[in-house]
Amino acid sequence: MTVSDDIRPTPEAMLKLAQAEEVTAELGKLKIFLGYAAGVGKTYAMLEAARKRKADGRDLVVGYVESHGRSETDALLGGLEIVPRKQVPYAGVALPEMDLDAILARKPQIVLVDELAHSNAPGSRHEKRWQDVEEILEAGIDVYTTVNIQHFESLNDVVARITGVTVRETVPDRLLDLAFEIRLIDIPPEDLLQRLHEGKVYVADQAAKAIEKFFRPGNLMALRELSLRRTAARVDDQMRAYMETQAIPGPWATAERLLVCVSGSPYSEKLIRATCRLAEELKATWFTVYIETPAGGRQVHENRQRIWQNLRLAESLGAQVATVTATDVTDAIMEYAGRHNITKIVMGKPDRPRWRELLQPPIVDRVIRRSGAVDVVVVSFESTGRSSSRETPPRRQPVRIRGYAASIVLVTVATMLCALVRPFLEPTNMVMIYLLAVVLAAVRLERKPAMLTALLGVLAFDFFFVPPFLTFAVADTQYIITFIALFSVGLVISTLVVRARERADVMRARELHTASLYYLSRDLAAAVDIDAVLSAMVRNIEEALNAQVAILLPEGERLDIMATSNGLTLDVKEQAVADWAFRNNHPAGRTTDTLVSAELVYLPLQTPASVLGILGIRLEDDHAYHSQDNRRLLEAFATQAAMAIERIRFSHQAEQAQILQARENLERALLNSISHDLRTPLVTVTGALTTLRDSPDEVPPGAKQALLETACDEAERLNRFVANLLDMSRIEAGAVRLNLEPCDMQDLAGCALAAVKPRLGDRSISTLLPDDLPLVPLDMVLMTQVLVNILDNALKYSSPDTPLELAGSVERNRLVLTVADRGPGVPEHDLKRVFDKFYRIPVPEGAGGTGLGLSICKGIVEAHGGDISAENRTGGGLVVTVRLPLTQNHVRTTS
Repeated sequence: MTVSDDIRPTPEAMLKLAQAEEVTAELGKLKIFLGYAAGVGKTYAMLEAARKRKADGRDLVVGYVESHGRSETDALLGGLEIVPRKQVPYAGVALPEMDLDAILARKPQIVLVDELAHSNAPGSRHEKRWQDVEEILEAGIDVYTTVNIQHFESLNDVVARITGVTVRETVPDRLLDLAFEIRLIDIPPEDLLQRLHEGKVYVADQAAKAIEKFFRPGNLMALRELSLRRTAARVDDQMRAYMETQAIPGPWATAERLLVCVSGSPYSEKLIRATCRLAEELKATWFTVYIETPAGGRQVHENRQRIWQNLRLAESLGAQVATVTATDVTDAIMEYAGRHNITKIVMGKPDRPRWRELLQPPIVDRVIRRSGAVDVVVVSFESTGRSSSRETPPRRQPVRIRGYAASIVLVTVATMLCALVRPFLEPTNMVMIYLLAVVLAAVRLERKPAMLTALLGVLAFDFFFVPPFLTFAVADTQYIITFIALFSVGLVISTLVVRARERADVMRARELHTASLYYLSRDLAAAVDIDAVLSAMVRNIEEALNAQVAILLPEGERLDIMATSNGLTLDVKEQAVADWAFRNNHPAGRTTDTLVSAELVYLPLQTPASVLGILGIRLEDDHAYHSQDNRRLLEAFATQAAMAIERIRFSHQAEQAQILQARENLERALLNSISHDLRTPLVTVTGALTTLRDSPDEVPPGAKQALLETACDEAERLNRFVANLLDMSRIEAGAVRLNLEPCDMQDLAGCALAAVKPRLGDRSISTLLPDDLPLVPLDMVLMTQVLVNILDNALKYSSPDTPLELAGSVERNRLVLTVADRGPGVPEHDLKRVFDKFYRIPVPEGAGGTGLGLSICKGIVEAHGGDISAENRTGGGLVVTVRLPLTQNHVRTTS
C-alpha cells in the first residue's frame, strides 16, 4: 500500500459532498455565459453553444433571447424552436415577457434565457427573471443564461464606486455557486469600444450617452478584472472542494495564498504588516492564525492583549482571521495550511539564544522540515533593544515557591522511605520510590516542580544510597545508566501528565462553554415574549461569565435600557457609547478600538437583516475581555439573542398580520351582508311605501294589501338582521346576562315553534320531547332565540317538501336538544366553520342570511355552560345538537 492509499477524505468533506449532491440531484444544470459589459458577445456565444447541443440531438428551445436587432444574432436564432412570448398588460401597454408556464409545459431538455438580471413586468408570477430560472431548474430543465458581472449583488457597491452608476437590477451570488459551468466571454476593452462606435451594442442615439456614463476605458478594464477574478475564485472554490473530497494534501499552487502566524511576540505586528505588503505585491489572499495551546492560556495579561490587538490589525488590513486551539503548534499550522491550500507560510526569524534552540528547536525550523511543497518565508527584524520604550517585555509570572517546596518535601520523604527499607532492598530497587515521587509531583504539581523532583531524586539517590556514601562520586559506573534512566523517565512522565492535565483543562473549559450555549438555547427556545428572552440572556451570561449585563433595544429614535443585572446602572456616557455601537453596527467600549474609556463593552445584536439592539457586558478584569474563549462565547450569545428577538418580533408580526387578516375578512363579510341583507329589505320597503304614497288611487285593494304585507315582512327581516348584529356584539363583549329559571322543554319548544310559524308554511315539524324531561335552569328568552335560529337555518337549507325533526333527551346529566332536516347537508370540511361569524355556505335560490344565526346560538349556549355541534345525517341532511347542563353550577357567569 502506498502512502496515498492511506489517505482518506475526512468525514466532514464527504458529508459536505453528499449534501451538495443531494441538493443538486433533482435540479437542472445551470450554465452561465458571463461578461463584463454589454456587447462582449454573451448572447452570440450562448446561441453558438445551443446550436451545437441541437446538432447533438438535445431537445432545446429558446425561452427568451434579445437580439437587439443584430443580424448576426438573428441568424443564429434561425432553426431553433422559440417559445412565443406572453403579453403582460401594464399601464395600458402590453409588455412582452418570457412565458414560464409554456416552458414548463413544453419541458425541454435545455432552455435559453437571456438577460438573467432582467426585471419582469408588474403582474408577472416572479418579480425577477432569475426567479423564473430557479423554477425552471427545479423542474429538472437545464438552463443556458447570460449575465454581466456588475449585476451580482455582492459587487453592487464596488461597481458603483468604479463606474459612478448604481446598478438596480441584481441577482444573488448563490446562482454562481449553483452554476454547473461558467463560461467567461472576454474581449479587450478597445474592441468593445470599437463595437460600440460601430453601433453593434446600442442604437446610435444611445451610444454617446453610454460611452460618457459607463463605457469608459478605465471602467471597462476594472469590470473586466472583476469578472476574471470572480470566475477564478469560483474555480478555486471548486478545486479546493475537489482536494478535500479526494483527500489531496496539496497545496496546488494555482494561486498564491499566504498564511502568517502570530503570537504574543512584540514582532507579530511587524510580521503582519510584512505579510500584508507581500500579499499586495502578489495579489494574493492571506490568512492570519493564532494557535492557542493549553500552556498559552496561562500567558500574562500583556501578551494576551497584544495577541488580540494583532488579530484585529490583521482583520483591518484584509486578512481572514482565525483562532485554532491545539496542543502542538506545528501540527496545527500544517493542518490549517493544508485545509486552506496555503502556498506560502510567513514566519518570523527566531531570536532566542542558540543553546535554547538546541534544547528545543524553534517552531520555524519544525515548520520548514514539514512544509513539503509549501514555501516558508522567514522575515527577520532588527532588535529594538531592551531599553526601547515602545516594546515593553512581558512581566514574568511570580515564581510559585510552594510548588518547589513541595518537590523538596517529596524527595525528602522518598529518601526517608528508602532509608527505612534499605536493609531489605537493593539500591536499584529504591529507584522506584523516587520514581513514585516524580509521578506524584507530576500529578499534583506543575511541570517545573516535577522536573526538579526528578533531578533532586537522582542527586539524593546518588548521595545517600550509591557507594561511596554521602558523596556524589560513583564507584560503579553502571549506576550512571540508572541515574540517566531515572531522570529521563521522570521528565517524560511529568511532561505527559502535565500535558494530559492541560488538555483536560481545555476540554473542561469547552464543556462549560458548550453547556452555557445549550442552557441559553434551551431558555431562548422556551421564551414566548421579549421579556422572557431578555431575562434568559441576563441570567445565562451572568452565570456563564460572572458578568454584569445590560440589554438595550430601540424605542423610536433612541435606545432604551430594557434589562440589566442587579446593581448595574448606565449613565449618560455609557448610553452614548451604546448608541454609537448601535448606529454604526460596530463593537465599542472597553478593550475595543472605539470609545475605550467606557466601563462596558457593547456588542451589536445583529441579524442578516438589521441590528436589533445592543448587548453590554462588564467582566471582572481586562484579562477576561481579552480571552478568545470569552469573546467567542459573547459573540455566540449576542447572535443567539438577536435571532431570538427577531423570532419574537416575527411571531408578533405574524400574529398582527393574522389579526388584520381576520379583521379584513370580518369587515368584508359585514359589508357583503350589509350590501345584500340590509339593502334588499330597505329597497323593498322603500319601493312599496313609495308606490302607496305616489299612486294610492291607482293601486288595486288586493295589490295594496300585498305591498303592505311585503313591506312588513321585509321590515321584520331587517329588524332580525339588526337584532342579530346587536346580539353578536353583546356576546363578544361578554355583556350577556342570564336570567336563569327552571324551564320546561315543552314550553321552550312551543315558544320557538310559534315564532317560526309564519315562515313555516306547509312544512311539518315532528317533535319528540318525552314528558319526563327534567326542568333545566336556563334563560327562556335567549334559548328560545337559539331554537328559532336553528329552525330558521333548517328551513332555509332544506327542501320545502321535507319535514323537520325536533327531539330531546338526557345523557350524562346533560339535556340534549337536536334539530334535524333532510337538506343537502354541509361539506365535511365546513362542519366546524358553520358556527363562525358571517360564514355561509352556498344557499338555495332565494335563501339569504348574514351568517350570524348559528354564531349567536354558539355564544348563548356556551354562556349557559353547554356546547353546540353539527353533523351530517345518514341519507342526507344536517343535525344540529345542543347540550345543556342540568344543574346551575355548570352555568358560566357572564357580565
